[in-house]
Amino acid sequence: MAEYPKLVRDGIPGLITSQGRSCTSRILEPEEYIEYLRAKLREETAEYFKAESDEHALEELADMLEVIRALAQTHGADSKVLENIRAEKAERRGAFKERILLLQLEEAH
Repeated sequence: MAEYPKLVRDGIPGLITSQGRSCTSRILEPEEYIEYLRAKLREETAEYFKAESDEHALEELADMLEVIRALAQTHGADSKVLENIRAEKAERRGAFKERILLLQLEEAH
């Protein structure tokens, strides 16, 4: 049996068994869960950067969003709270729609 110490979506063990295969899993402790979610976000981010089509990129972004929502819950918030924080920051500081690249900044004396 192959070793897979990897965080997976909730339906994956059921999918594996429905295919006539077997697997073992366990429920992570809260501290471990955050570590594995962070590792999963790094994994999904790396897959996004390797994406060679818009469709693949969007799939990876959706995976990242699912992990981000789970991370938000570990920090005591849900996706609505996270969206409110995002919207407030966009209101205060703008978003990334105008494609602005800052080239130089003169330091105040």
